[in-house]
Amino acid sequence: MEQSKLVELLNDMSLEEKINQLFQANVSFYDKGSIVTGPVEEQGFTQRTIQEAGSVLSLLGAENIKNVQKEHMEKHPHHIPLVFMADIINGYKTIFPIPLAQGAAFNPEVARIGAEVAAKEVSAAGIHVTFSPMVDLVRDARWGRVMESTGEDTFLNCEYAKAQVMGYQGEDPKAPGRIGACVKHFAAYGAPEAGKDYNNVELSERTLRDDYLPAYEAAIKAGALLVMTSFNTINHVPSTANKWLMRQVLRREMGFNGVLISDWAAIDEIRKHGMCEDRKGAAKLAIEAGTDIDMMTTCYPNYLKELINEGEVDIALLDEAVLRVLELKNKLGLFENPYKDADEEAEKRLLLCKEHRQKAKEVAKETFVLLKNEQMLPLKREEKIAFIGPYIEEKGIIGAWSMFADEKDSVTIREAVENYGANVLFSKGCDTLWAGAEILSMDTYHRNTRTKAEQDAMMEEAVETARKADKVVLCIGEHRTQSGEGGSRGDITIPKHHKKLLKKVAKVNKNVIVVLFNGRPLDIRKIQNMAKAILVVWMPGTEGGNAITEVLYGETSPSGKLPMSFPYTVAQMPMHYDEFRSGRQINPETPDYRFQCKYLDIPNAPLYPFGYGLSYTEFDYSEVKLSADTLTRGGNLTAGVILKNVGEYEGAEAVQLYICDEVGSVVRPVRELKGFQKIWLKPGEEKQVTFTITEEMLKFYDINMEYVAEKGRFTVFIGGDSSTQNQAQFQLV
Repeated sequence: MEQSKLVELLNDMSLEEKINQLFQANVSFYDKGSIVTGPVEEQGFTQRTIQEAGSVLSLLGAENIKNVQKEHMEKHPHHIPLVFMADIINGYKTIFPIPLAQGAAFNPEVARIGAEVAAKEVSAAGIHVTFSPMVDLVRDARWGRVMESTGEDTFLNCEYAKAQVMGYQGEDPKAPGRIGACVKHFAAYGAPEAGKDYNNVELSERTLRDDYLPAYEAAIKAGALLVMTSFNTINHVPSTANKWLMRQVLRREMGFNGVLISDWAAIDEIRKHGMCEDRKGAAKLAIEAGTDIDMMTTCYPNYLKELINEGEVDIALLDEAVLRVLELKNKLGLFENPYKDADEEAEKRLLLCKEHRQKAKEVAKETFVLLKNEQMLPLKREEKIAFIGPYIEEKGIIGAWSMFADEKDSVTIREAVENYGANVLFSKGCDTLWAGAEILSMDTYHRNTRTKAEQDAMMEEAVETARKADKVVLCIGEHRTQSGEGGSRGDITIPKHHKKLLKKVAKVNKNVIVVLFNGRPLDIRKIQNMAKAILVVWMPGTEGGNAITEVLYGETSPSGKLPMSFPYTVAQMPMHYDEFRSGRQINPETPDYRFQCKYLDIPNAPLYPFGYGLSYTEFDYSEVKLSADTLTRGGNLTAGVILKNVGEYEGAEAVQLYICDEVGSVVRPVRELKGFQKIWLKPGEEKQVTFTITEEMLKFYDINMEYVAEKGRFTVFIGGDSSTQNQAQFQLV
């Protein structure tokens, strides 16, 4: 539809119609194409509000969506189609590794592939928009939603943000098999105080701009059609009511002209934050801030008309919001094709198809991070291996946000290993959940109903199995619902009964290999002390069992790198490699001197740093060579190393470029990731790896809050993780 026709449509709509376009209804209001009046009335909505709603949340299935769309358009005064949205995070039915795991690949292409597969599947099921990517920068492993991010680094998050938007939308979001992307959560949702979900965020504007905002802007420049507000406050103002953040930063500075949608009930939460007395006041603050869609509250539907009639809200604010919603529907092609890709036959053909499963497996193999290996891996077929632990038979390896997938479709480690045909023994040892535990998983509870005697017997059986084996592969870790939204934890270790199983097994067999399932960085000191090898597999998705088996047996060498540092202890939180120098930086030559920036009882350094990860082979780095020792304004120079595979296996290495601005008008980080390349090499093969350095890469917000690169000395580091000391220097003149 031409823009002029959209404006004509807007001008012909009644005030009530316009307001209802800004309301997003939940799936609970619909049943086989009809409005369910009971839930509507119970939650304070009118039937007209639902009938004229602009969008629907979490209704899926081609048949359902076509039925709802048909009835809606027949009854709507202007026959305006609905837009259907849902949280499709790391897959719809074919589940890829969680986003944090994808970050570990240090290869944004895996995110593009995963998003593309998700778009194909969910568009066939009728969905038009996904609430992804989540690009919140995360530096506190206590926060449960770290699993939905790609980690602690700004540059890495930017690269993944762009890749995911391209995977969902392609060149044209209305094209077959494409959906709209909604970048979230604007802004700085990943920095809640004390790691508690929904908590206040306290950041300086410089830190916000230098570190947290770039990934949102990268997604917006990649063409994301929507942005979602965050639950937190910034500068003591809830994001959904933050006019400076939304109108000045998001719209004017970043140039975003798409739809801004609240998170679930976030407009009503303005009232709960204490910014206003009631929902009417919340509606006024949100519309003034530029929040277009009200997700599941009565604030806009029940109070905007009154506010406009009283002169408290300018109708122009309503019109601009409604026009953006109409433009979204137009960009998705819904006026011409309201059902878009919804197709029952395509659902049957695409969901969990062989091609999608294969892609999920290949991506998963690239995300595993080998933290330790004392000549334990890879396994050999002829070795007698005991696979022990709750995760050998666990199908819930798809992550906390895979709400539309069925766990039964996942391949377990036991299923994969048995199919592989190795010399193996199996014993579960314990359950993923502890005795008496009840963990909410979306709308159902997982329960452990075994008696203590039954659990003790399981563990003793596992110990006897361990005695009979050459090596033990112990599969333990967090339950998938221990991370995700509302999954903040103060103790980020593995469950106590998993620790107990590890201790008992390690006592009778010293050759323990831990395969660690997790949705966040964990405190793994006990594992580090008792295991001879540690492979982090995160929540690997539908094909997790097959991917893990192939990596364990050396079909592929692990190549993942940590996208978040693994702490020595939770007391170090929040932590990140790109910290600032202190006036009393710890001196490694006098570590016991008291009056330094350090702890008395624990190390400053993490157990494993950002960017760390081993391979079955070994890589040798040459010294860093620069093409010049000065960089002129507007020019560039190159920095490079020769990377050589000096081991026995083919493998990949994520070569990482870091830069330190040695002197600035404000304090600068000790180093920042500015580039990475994943290089595959055969044994004995070597390759020149080169990075181009430009003035743009050196910019930051200076003492005057101007975005500039200051002249001076810079140190370049190139290596296998953020602690590398392989360096060279240049001057920006």
